[in-house]
Order: sequence, then C-alpha cells, then structure tokens
Amino acid sequence: MRKPQFSVPRPLVRLNQWFIVLSVAAEWITSAEWLLLLPLAAGLSGLLFRFNPVMQFGKLFLQKPSSSYIPEEWKQQQFNQVIAVACLFLAYLSYLFHYSIAAYVFSIIVFSAALVAILGFCVGCFIRFQWQQFQYRRSSSR
Repeated sequence: MRKPQFSVPRPLVRLNQWFIVLSVAAEWITSAEWLLLLPLAAGLSGLLFRFNPVMQFGKLFLQKPSSSYIPEEWKQQQFNQVIAVACLFLAYLSYLFHYSIAAYVFSIIVFSAALVAILGFCVGCFIRFQWQQFQYRRSSSR
C-alpha cells in the first residue's frame, strides 16, 4: 500500500519564492545583510519543524480549499528549500566575513533560482531529477 503523497498548494510555493526574491533584492538595495536572515529563518523553520511562517501566513489568504490548487510535491519543495537555505546561509556568512564576492555569488544564485521558478522553470527540480536519473542508471547497471 502506497503512502499518501504530501503536496503544497502552488500559491504558497510562489509566495515563498517571492519572499526570497524580494528579501534578497531588498538586501542588495539597502546593504542590510540581516534581511537575508528572514527567508533563511523561514526556510530553516520549514525544514526543521515543517512550519514555514511565510506559507502559514499565506494560508490565511487562500480563497479555496488547499486541495483545489495545483499541487507541488512536498519532497521536491523540501529539496528546493535545502538549496535555498544553504545559499542564503553561505551568502550571510560571506557578508559577515566581508567576502563580498562570495556573498553576491550565493545571493545571486538563490535570487535567480527563485525568480526563474516563479517564471516557470524549477532549477531544483531539474537538479533532483538528474540526481534521481543518475541513481537509477547506477543501480540498474549492476
């Protein structure tokens, strides 16, 4: 018997992506590095406690039942969140140690990935798919 597949309504995923994009853009404009801590804390909370405050806030504004929206796979969203949290953490850490180039590189990566996902192409999904294909090919060649 298969376990039920958990999913996240697409509007909540988009809200989280927009939160990342706007937080990183605000950090670039204001040079207030602490702004990166907002999406970092929300992402960590989602990964560690399955409670992303941004998505929970967004649930208040859903006009239909969650199940009526296009679903996004929960495991995929967790994978994407790990990448986002890692990049945000490395960007913030780089700012703390005054490694400006590294800070911009990591913040550009997370900003670009979130923006491209909003536009319709999920970089994290592509990476995960390629990884799964690699694992499958490796296991079937034995």
